[in-house]
Amino acid sequence: MSSINCNGKLIDLTSPKVMGILNITPDSFFDGGKYNNSETILSCVEKMLNDGATFIDVGAYSSRPGAKHISEEEELERILPVIKLLTDTFPKIVISIDTFRSNVAERCIDKGACIINDISAGDMDENMFNIIAKMQAPYIIMHMQGTPQNMQANPNYTNIVTDVLFYFSKKIAELRKLGANDIITDVGFGFGKTIEHNYTLLKHLELFKNLDCPTLVGLSRKSMLYKPLKISPELALNATTSANTIALLNGANILRVHDVKEAAEAIKIVELLNN
Repeated sequence: MSSINCNGKLIDLTSPKVMGILNITPDSFFDGGKYNNSETILSCVEKMLNDGATFIDVGAYSSRPGAKHISEEEELERILPVIKLLTDTFPKIVISIDTFRSNVAERCIDKGACIINDISAGDMDENMFNIIAKMQAPYIIMHMQGTPQNMQANPNYTNIVTDVLFYFSKKIAELRKLGANDIITDVGFGFGKTIEHNYTLLKHLELFKNLDCPTLVGLSRKSMLYKPLKISPELALNATTSANTIALLNGANILRVHDVKEAAEAIKIVELLNN
């Protein structure tokens, strides 16, 4: 549980790591359309790596609530050139691919990516688990109720914490049976959850350690932070750092963020406290 194998490189997660977000989509909720050419992409990634990112998570399919659905062909056309650009420019980069499609996952791993970050945990592509086991790639399984198009319509649970724990326990057992090794869980803040659901999960995040898998959290500038404060995502960096600090205190291993420097600083402060 303490390390993952990324293309032969062992990454120790006993000390939390930062995953920087690179959205190459025109309609993501915070940075949509911002990174649409080689110059802006390289500048952004270089800054994230210099600021302390261990992973760069590249997404070509927007999963914000109500986002437009795009074809697999369009997703591949967006993402494959970016993987080449990044691996050519930063040979040691560790790339995560934010996709729920097994063919996209396989093609991207073939081109140099090493982690698959799946918002649907295999629910939107029945072949995904087989590809993960075959490629032996670290795999982030996220909990989502519904799809990006309808997930916020009416989120409903018997008990949000036990329901998500049970969901993960079934997924992990299925993956282990197929021979998958490095599995990371993400409770899916904002994906088919009310604000109350989100804060209940954050409060009880430590319980997910019982699954014996590293925990990733994606809280960066989300509506669970900016809506209660009546501010915009652009003004939600302070709230993001506060929430990330709570997540770290509750056992998070990876912070997936837009703002790498601030996340890395939060990790340093919490480590000083723990040491």
